[in-house]
Amino acid sequence: MQGRDEIAKELLDELLPENPEDAVKLLEELNILLMRYDSAIREVRTKLEILNDELSMTSPQSPIASVTSRRKKASSIFEKLKRQGDELSLKSIEDNLNDVAGVRVICSFVDDIYKVARMLVQQDDISLIQIKDYIQNPKPNGYRSYHMIIEVPVFFSNEKRPMRCEVQIRTTAMDFWASLEHQMKYKQDVENADEIIGELKQCADTIAATDMKMLEIRTKIEKSKAAREARELIEAQLQQVTK
Repeated sequence: MQGRDEIAKELLDELLPENPEDAVKLLEELNILLMRYDSAIREVRTKLEILNDELSMTSPQSPIASVTSRRKKASSIFEKLKRQGDELSLKSIEDNLNDVAGVRVICSFVDDIYKVARMLVQQDDISLIQIKDYIQNPKPNGYRSYHMIIEVPVFFSNEKRPMRCEVQIRTTAMDFWASLEHQMKYKQDVENADEIIGELKQCADTIAATDMKMLEIRTKIEKSKAAREARELIEAQLQQVTK
């Protein structure tokens, strides 16, 4: 079986022109394209950070716990194009891949996920391209997350370019499961794979049930707090009346 480095070298050889000058030019253009995706990530992260700052001041608790990001390596980009049967070219990257730039948002509660997604796409310079709701419709292995493909304008020295970015929003519990599942799935070869897949699915379902229970508990606490505050307000008003 070929290693990733060997596959990447083969793909690079297939992509690059034979003429050295043309090859250098293509690599420069590739670096510019990757810089544009990095810039798109910064744009999206900035929007989320501003939302988080605002909500931290106006709400008891911001729905955003953390934000991370990543941009696919060139080798992974061309491997995916090859796997999909797409042309290996810079134009093909923009035409056929939506997840070169990726941002992940971690929330504390399930309802926060939809709140953050709604606030983000309501911004008038963001175009929503696609939604995949793996919370309402989990993957067969139990994976849960809310995925959006968005397009954000990025301003450069001589142009404005719309760049696509995948935004994944999930709870802390969903992220915990997905991270461990990824490690166990891709870093170990085991004989009893079907049994392990079934156990991981059970863990995912248990975590999902825990997420919903935690949301239910939070709702009870909020209702109890609201009722106490209303009672205290009424008592204060009665005291004013009876003075």
